[in-house]
Amino acid sequence: MSAYEQPPLDLGAVCQRWKHRRHSWRPTSEGGFDPARYRVREMPNELVHTAKAFVRAHHYSGSWPAVRFVYGLIDTAVPPETSLVGVLTLGIPTQVAVLTSVFDRLTPYEESLELNRLVLLDEVPANAETWAQACAFRLPAARGVRGVVAHSDPEPRTRLTAHGPELVFPGHYGTIYQAKGMDYLGKTRPRRLTMLPDGSVLHDRAMSKVRNNERGRGGVEQRLVTHSACPRHEREPGRAWLEEALHTVGARVVSHGGNHRFCGRFQRVAAQLRRYQGDRAR
Repeated sequence: MSAYEQPPLDLGAVCQRWKHRRHSWRPTSEGGFDPARYRVREMPNELVHTAKAFVRAHHYSGSWPAVRFVYGLIDTAVPPETSLVGVLTLGIPTQVAVLTSVFDRLTPYEESLELNRLVLLDEVPANAETWAQACAFRLPAARGVRGVVAHSDPEPRTRLTAHGPELVFPGHYGTIYQAKGMDYLGKTRPRRLTMLPDGSVLHDRAMSKVRNNERGRGGVEQRLVTHSACPRHEREPGRAWLEEALHTVGARVVSHGGNHRFCGRFQRVAAQLRRYQGDRAR
């Protein structure tokens, strides 16, 4: 089996994969996924750092969100040190309205969460994400989670290299969410994003922490320092330092047309998993 890098005309005929923040595509027609070889497990606290490193190394964003539950796709046919081949996280969105605007009768952060990361390595066979996502969703459902909101970013991203701009993300249209029977809710509002040279986004909330000397600003400042910004002096005003740091690293402000938005209820996902298992048994 082989993955290919150029985006196909029919996005429903492929599965997107990642490795070292570079995307590839697997044709769904190639098959080859054997559920008996894989399992989905909740990552215990002592292994969350492993999942965090995995996501930062392979997901196009290169970042780790605020999470409540972390699930790993484990390949049981390889040595344990290389057995983690995928990660799915459910967590806390930047605003509670992301959840309450969809699930107004569910308690946010307890009964409703955001699917904020889903990444599988390029060696994982096609069609694995449908099974992995359904298996993962059963676990928080047992803890009282009833609804999930997911977003897909259709805007391509590039990073700057010595040889010019390089495409790292061609856009994601939520094909897997539609295949899972999740409801399409339209697009979020357009906005402007601050892009760093590696193609990652420096979110407004992160910049606000620096400007206002809030808790958590150290990680944001270190991130900019890794892009060649000068370290911030102890008494240097955050607003002035941030402005200079963004200029130094070559950050760009770009217009974004909005993400596609989906929602799903776990009862429906569980029913789809039962149908998937029944189809394979026949």
